[in-house]
Amino acid sequence: MTDATSATSITEVRDNPAQSRFELSVEGSVACAVYTLQGSTITFVHTFVPTSLRGRGIARQLILAGLASSRARGLEVIPQCPLFRAYMKDHQETHDLLGAEGRALIGI
Repeated sequence: MTDATSATSITEVRDNPAQSRFELSVEGSVACAVYTLQGSTITFVHTFVPTSLRGRGIARQLILAGLASSRARGLEVIPQCPLFRAYMKDHQETHDLLGAEGRALIGI
């Protein structure tokens, strides 16, 4: 891929703990994955990608960054956000991040 979308990567996603979200700025717009953090559990509640940026894999980048951060920090993930839930259900390598509540949400 050689277009402008390939220049965006998960290394550009940043955690903004003050707003409880992972963010990615693209072309003057901000996409984000909103979370709550309680103790050693992170709950991903909503992912937002502006309409003008959809279809470019940005939500996936936010998900990958959020899960990588969760893994690095030893956090248990609860995927309330439908996008996180669908991704985790389809990617068995993420199942170790789930506790009982997260497993129930994705049906495993």
